[in-house]
Amino acid sequence: MTDSSKRESSGFTFRKQVDQVESSGRHLPIVLNAVLVFSITAEVSYLVLVEAPLEPEQKKTEWSSMWKAMHLFAQYFMLGNITWNASLFVKTNPSIRGVFLGGDALGQGWRYCYNCETHTPPRCSHCYDCNVCVLRRDHHCVFFGQCVGFYNYRYFLTCLLFMWAGLLYAVFMNAEVFIVILKEGVTFHSVLLLLMPWIMLVSGQVTARAFAFAFIADTCVVGFLLVAAFLFFHVILMLRGQTTREWYSTRQPYNLGAVANIRECLGKYWYICWLCPLIPSPLPGDGINFKVTGSLEPMK
Repeated sequence: MTDSSKRESSGFTFRKQVDQVESSGRHLPIVLNAVLVFSITAEVSYLVLVEAPLEPEQKKTEWSSMWKAMHLFAQYFMLGNITWNASLFVKTNPSIRGVFLGGDALGQGWRYCYNCETHTPPRCSHCYDCNVCVLRRDHHCVFFGQCVGFYNYRYFLTCLLFMWAGLLYAVFMNAEVFIVILKEGVTFHSVLLLLMPWIMLVSGQVTARAFAFAFIADTCVVGFLLVAAFLFFHVILMLRGQTTREWYSTRQPYNLGAVANIRECLGKYWYICWLCPLIPSPLPGDGINFKVTGSLEPMK
């Protein structure tokens, strides 16, 4: 083998290794999210089945079984919606790949993308993480390694909704954990266990069981606050008919009114499709043509 062939072979091997590392990096947030979601689900299931907040004399009654069944149903209904919406969000392609853009009569808002080497419609922009232009691009979601665009916005928003509801439920169910930790008052030990459970575990101050409960309870609270902020922000954007990029530029040229804006994002059956991702709700547009109701120039 010649020196040039060896260099080409080593270069190909290096590029392949780089691609593998990048692929692993894209999937790592998904794996971490899945681990957290299923860990919280397992912990809350344990609280319902074993540490249910019922009086001792109630635990063997018929009401106890009904109480647990209702909690488990609500819990796994939310889990099913989270996982299914997340799966459909990742699988649904929001990009221009496979989409006929036309381009014979380019109107206002069309631009040329030098990376994709094609004209792109209004509200479409190039994502350098996905390396493709995305229709009605909102942002690149680092938690799922996928862009939020025209075709998968519904699944993104409903996944956020059920994550918010599930974390709120988990926070309430973990109230007993906080009560147990703080039963002796707000001490240095209890505060450190709540704020930095890792330090308490490594130093041998708490058992692995106490650490697990404290860590998951903390995760529920922090996760709830973050998801609530994301959900509130995107609901406001949906009601205003904006994407995140348009909000940054203070533009609001596609505002059709609150109900019409919701329909644009969630589809024809917007009032019920959020209950289950399997409910069909066709979108009214095509992600290429949008009704303009205001100026396309940034507001001053």
